[in-house]
Amino acid sequence: MRLPNADWLMQVNQALKTRTASERIEYTLEHCPGKAVVASSFGAQSAVSLHLLTRIMPSIPVILIDTGYLFTETYQFIDKLHDRLKLNLKVYRSELSPAWQEARYGKRWQQGISGIEAYNQLNKVEPMERALRDLDVGTWFSGLRRQQAKSRQKLPIVQAFKGRIKVHPIIDWSNKDVHEYLKEYDLPYHPLWNKGYVSIGDTHSTKPLGSDMDEEDTRFGGLVRECGLHVDTLSGL
Repeated sequence: MRLPNADWLMQVNQALKTRTASERIEYTLEHCPGKAVVASSFGAQSAVSLHLLTRIMPSIPVILIDTGYLFTETYQFIDKLHDRLKLNLKVYRSELSPAWQEARYGKRWQQGISGIEAYNQLNKVEPMERALRDLDVGTWFSGLRRQQAKSRQKLPIVQAFKGRIKVHPIIDWSNKDVHEYLKEYDLPYHPLWNKGYVSIGDTHSTKPLGSDMDEEDTRFGGLVRECGLHVDTLSGL
């Protein structure tokens, strides 16, 4: 698969800057290479991206990376959105079970940054890379937003990413934009949202947002924000 060049990406990002999220999706589905998927963590506000994508492409594969340590409420939320939006769900996991990992390595999320990175590589990065290969993906849609973290401030709408195209249709949306969209279409927040959870991952490394915390502080004790899924080691983004 041949990726568009840098000039094309620059022109597309400029052109899509003032377009709606739906227009961005429609354009990139038409012009970006290969098969398209959307990846979702089924986090606090995931219903937005899933609804946007499935309205335009109902059969789009939805990749879920299941670490085995998700909250009970997350699994229930997945089932709820699966039924509501009739999702074409594709679930991928580590080839080594959580119990076997703990027997072999201990609780890596308690072993500092290097332990967290090893945990993320085994439970998130490798399963995602396998999913992208298995599904022959050329274009990957994600619900990342710049407001979520400092590490996402420079993300464009469309980027070359690990040999594919990655699209962030709501990258410039505010929390208010998200709330209004969910309200307009009667879509749910994650069940833990009302308990103060704004960024929801694994049970062992997710905390509700405190008054003295940024959103980044709610995951892995603030030691690591990005789990590796959204980091291209070649570009740093």
